[in-house]
Amino acid sequence: MKKSCPNCHSESYLYFQSNDYNRRVSQETFNHYRCSQCELIFIFPIPNNLTDYYPETYHFIPDSDEYLEAASIPERYKIELVQRFISSGRLLEIGPSYGTFTYLAKKAGFEVDAIEMDIKCCQFLERVVGVNSINSSDPISVLQQRKSYDVIVLWHVIEHLSEPWETLGAIFDALNPGGIVILAAPNPDSFQFKIMGRYWPHVDAPRHLMLIPKKLLVEKLEERGMQKELVTTTDKGSIGWNIFGWEFFFTNSCSNSYIKRVLRLIGRFVSFLFSPIEGAEGKGSAYTIIFRKKI
Repeated sequence: MKKSCPNCHSESYLYFQSNDYNRRVSQETFNHYRCSQCELIFIFPIPNNLTDYYPETYHFIPDSDEYLEAASIPERYKIELVQRFISSGRLLEIGPSYGTFTYLAKKAGFEVDAIEMDIKCCQFLERVVGVNSINSSDPISVLQQRKSYDVIVLWHVIEHLSEPWETLGAIFDALNPGGIVILAAPNPDSFQFKIMGRYWPHVDAPRHLMLIPKKLLVEKLEERGMQKELVTTTDKGSIGWNIFGWEFFFTNSCSNSYIKRVLRLIGRFVSFLFSPIEGAEGKGSAYTIIFRKKI
């Protein structure tokens, strides 16, 4: 059984099958193919009703700005990362959920817009965070109609998009010269994926439509003539996703809430044991990439 790669159109063979182990929204089985050339891993066919796989509980909506302030503390590394390269200007976040990073960016003095497909998150972003939010599941059309930006960020969003390369093109066009794009995504070359396979929580079928190799995403940005600033699997965010992967790998095997607590602790302990391996560059369960549009 083979399909054409959505990136390079090379032959792609069935790599594994998975279910929705993370959310258990449905009992369907999803086919994942791997390109023989560019090594992109992708779901085929893509479900027509993708929004049905994002239950109401997918986004937790806080009930106060005090909660938002507390919840943003673990996200501070993100705004610090941005400020290493650009200290002010217009910033767009694609897929912010209820906006912990968006909140920090606004607090840091950026003029912030957000594109979010969940209407309740958009309402919270407008009412509590105080940023301009665009309710849309089509970031390409929004990018083509909006103004230009100095920073565009996608924290673990590109793997959810059915047209990631077209989105990258729209992002490039929307960036000001000298502006940066920051992308974080699951790393299919990770140690965890080799161990867990279809049960790796970052497979997250069918919400994660593609697992994009780091080198492929770098190639796509370089094809646009963008300048590499940072490519890593060892930043603070990526290390946090290592812990997440082990916790959910164990807790996904059980539905009992009390046993889950124990399994989560086991996952944390295993994460600690494997931290020397996952701390090696390229082996972490997620990567962060920063590219600058040349002046």
